[in-house]
Amino acid sequence: MKAPTVLVVTGPTASGKSALALDLAERRQGKVINADAMQTYDAFPRLTAQPSAAERARVLHALYGVLPLDDAMTAGRWSALAAAEIERSLSAGRLPILCGGSGLYLRTLMQGISAIPAVPETVREGANAEWAAMGGDAFRTRLAEHDPAIVAKLKPADRQRHVRAWEVLVATGRPLSDWQQAEGTPAPWRFVTLVLAPDRAWLRARIETRFDAMLAGGVVEEVRATFDRAPDPAWPGLKAHGAPEFFRHFRGELSLENVRRIAIDHTRQYAKRQMTWFRHQMTPDLVMDPGLNPILGTTEKFLDKMEV
Repeated sequence: MKAPTVLVVTGPTASGKSALALDLAERRQGKVINADAMQTYDAFPRLTAQPSAAERARVLHALYGVLPLDDAMTAGRWSALAAAEIERSLSAGRLPILCGGSGLYLRTLMQGISAIPAVPETVREGANAEWAAMGGDAFRTRLAEHDPAIVAKLKPADRQRHVRAWEVLVATGRPLSDWQQAEGTPAPWRFVTLVLAPDRAWLRARIETRFDAMLAGGVVEEVRATFDRAPDPAWPGLKAHGAPEFFRHFRGELSLENVRRIAIDHTRQYAKRQMTWFRHQMTPDLVMDPGLNPILGTTEKFLDKMEV
């Protein structure tokens, strides 16, 4: 029996993934399921370029804005949520369309992940308290004594992932890197993967244009509403590109023009890292340059050929 199909639309930020997924969902009785880490949070729909209310009214969407900023979304957690949405879509006779640029999330779902036992809340709270008490450098040094492989992959300031590695070590007695090397169970569906791979100059211009549209569309007020709540800087949802810079602007440390410049630069750097990841970590079924290809027509012909 042929495995059910799941369509994956991915690529770097601002490459046109959401528009393509929306059009395909309309034409193929689909449901768009978010595969972007920052779009799972609820406070910054404009800043993270989530689908608008009008777009959500056109087709079904899932996993957008489902978490508060202080909650942690991991690849494993997202994979479980996405799997449930895929099954709901298939049961309703709809084509599941995963849309987003978080490559690790997609790979985790597609290839499976080892079953790390649940970590008790007391252990998690203790790990967070130790990071706060010790400081990031000392915490990282201690973790490296037990799990050097995982520390080598982490940025020094990445509190969330350092704490996660330590809590897994404490709770299970095994380093997180050991768990990650264990074989996972591949997903039971057939994935058809489309990657948008635009020309760098085209994408740089798109990123700038999109951020300017965000400024004109009320993103300053959106981020200000969260800033006024005096959030903990360690909240995972505050990693959205532009949020730290806007916070500095509200504290009088940056002009709005500098916020714009830095946020655009950081987004461009992120897009470059995404493209590197897709080239080395993913084997797509179709790669298109949205600046050259008529991507909707090209995609529809390809999907017909693939019997999607």
